[in-house]
Parts: sequence; C-alpha cells; structure tokens
Amino acid sequence: MTDLVPASGTVHWIGAGLSTGSGLARLCETAGRVRLWHRTEERAADALDRLDLAGRAEPRAYTLDALTAELAPGDIVVSMLPAPEHAAILAVCLRKKAHFACSSYVSDAVLEQVPEAVKTGVVVLTEAGLDPGIDHLFAHSLVARAREAIGDGTAASYGLTSYCGGVPALPNDFRYRFSWAPAGVLNALRSPARYIEDGTETIADRPWEATRRHVVEGEAFEVYPNRDSVPFVAQYGLPSAWKARTFVRGTLRLEGWLRAWQDVFAELRTGDDARIAALAEELAAEYPTTDADRDRVVLAVSLDVRDGAGQQWSGGYLLDLVGDEEESAMARCVSRTLALGVRHVLEGSLPPGLNRAAETAARSEEWLGELSREGVHFTLRVDQ
Repeated sequence: MTDLVPASGTVHWIGAGLSTGSGLARLCETAGRVRLWHRTEERAADALDRLDLAGRAEPRAYTLDALTAELAPGDIVVSMLPAPEHAAILAVCLRKKAHFACSSYVSDAVLEQVPEAVKTGVVVLTEAGLDPGIDHLFAHSLVARAREAIGDGTAASYGLTSYCGGVPALPNDFRYRFSWAPAGVLNALRSPARYIEDGTETIADRPWEATRRHVVEGEAFEVYPNRDSVPFVAQYGLPSAWKARTFVRGTLRLEGWLRAWQDVFAELRTGDDARIAALAEELAAEYPTTDADRDRVVLAVSLDVRDGAGQQWSGGYLLDLVGDEEESAMARCVSRTLALGVRHVLEGSLPPGLNRAAETAARSEEWLGELSREGVHFTLRVDQ
C-alpha cells in the first residue's frame, strides 16, 4: 500500500442543495481553503451569502473539467451531487491524487476504483451522512454493547431495526415535504427491498406494500424496508452464533403517509422513468420545504438480543431534531457528519482506500462523541 497522500488543506465542496448546511461553515473554520462549486459562480456566491459564508469560501462554476483544472495533490473533494456522478469525480481525484468524500452509499462503480485508491494513497470516504452515516454509528455501538453483555459465542437470537426519515415538523395532509432530492425519494420506492423477518430473508418488490406501524417514544409512525438490509449484518459485526429474528433498515414516515400517498403509488406502479422524473418535479413544487416550514429528522435504531437461558439485552438510540431559522434538520445532520469525516481526512487519521462513517465500535463511539459536541444530539437507552 502506498503511503497516504498528505492533505493539502484545500476542500472543494460540490453542490449547495438541500443537504448543504452548517457543516460547510465548520470546514471553513478548519480547512486552509474552501471552494464551493455550484451550477454557476453566481449561484455559488448566493449560496455562500445564504449560509453567511461570503468571503470565507470561494464560489466556483462547476463542471468536471473546471474542477479537474483546479485540483492539486492532497485536496479533498466533497460531492453533494447525485450518487451516479460520484464515479467520474472519483476517477479525476485518483488521477490528481486528491481525496474524495460523500454521504452516499458505496456504488459498484466507486467500489471498482478502491484498489487504485489504496495504491495511490487516496482516501475514499463514503456513507458519512445521516442515513447512511449516523445510523451506522448507532448500530455499531449497540452491537458492541450487546456483545459485551451476552457474549459472542452464546447461542442467541436478535432483532435489529433501523428507521430514519425526514418529515414535516408540522404535519400536512400529504404527510411529507421534500427535504432532499425528490427523484431520489421516488426512485428509492421503486427499488425492491431485502430484509430479514421471522428469521427468513424477505423481498418486498414494492417497499411501501410492506409498510407497518412503528411506535417511537409513544409516538406512532409508519415504516417500510429500504434497499438491501442483509449485507449490513456482517458490516455491523453481529456474531455468527446469533440468529436474526428481524433485521431491517428502512424509512420512517408520519402516521397516515400510506393513505395520503395512494395516488403516488399508482403512478409508481405504471410510470416509466420519464413520468417518474416529471412526477418528482410536480410533487416537489406542490410540497416543498420552504423558509417558513420546519423539517424534522427522526432516526431510531434498536437492538434486542435473547439467549436460550433467558438472558436478554436491549438498547436503542434516538435522534429527533427539528430544523430552525438557520438551517434544516436534514442539512445539519448530513453536512455536519460529512464535515466531521472530512476533518478526519484533513488530520490524516483515515487510511487510504474505502472508509465509511463507522467501521468499528470504538471508532463509532469517537464519532458519536464528536457529533454530540457539534450539536447533533441524540439519546441512548439500555435495558438489561
């Protein structure tokens, strides 16, 4: 493995959409130089004004060629663009020996480039946002606590649920307002979900059809499985001697969402890509999160473990934040978590190759402590 390319101190943040918030300000305090890339230089400057960062970061008009021309070895590129664009940006980073960071899941196109990143000495930081990101931190912490209490080699069964959602702080008739990419919301619903239920792997071709009621701290929500949960059994370090009763990572919505979205589901069943893209724009225009609205982020991760002798351990993390006049709850959770990861790259504490927000329980505890100090607050419950 090649030695780590030392961080230059320059950060290139691409995109100033709904998830860009005070994390960018945190980087302006710690990085030597920050450039905000947006569709035009004027829009980048407007975003800096909105974030009260004028003069603290440099506005740039984004194209991949323009970014490439300004990249230097050791720079850090933070992509807030849609996940399909990450592979091309990472390829440029590898060519220029610059580090890469995003909050998205690891795509196959990114994963294919990881061996080259290891050889080149470049950090590839992914899954460092809210979901994925903070949810991983919570899960690693809970699994470590349960392993210590129950024992790795003990025959036991467990149920792990991880549900996250951005919802309106003040419920509306639609039971939702768009606080991140509308097309992403709809396309996630079009993707089959795989999870474990009653000890058996289950696939929901239409995830919303697996919606169920879920109570958090006495409040009823609706939840459904999202993407492929099964690989995270290994990623979270659950002992092989334990058998899963339930293991599901999913999306949380306000009670009444399933009923309110029936017309949307009808479109998702029959619409082609063009129609769904148009629908996303229509819904975003009708149900935006405006400056007058406040969003709410709820992330609830729970683990329950029981062995054959009647011993039981259960615990859970809850993050429940409401946005304020300065920024949305979604922007705070995503951008501050990602900025924390970028600071680790600046410090040189992450190795070359693929890194996620959490790879071990010890590292998760460190991140959770740092996030709490950054104003991303949560609670831990443990029952034995």
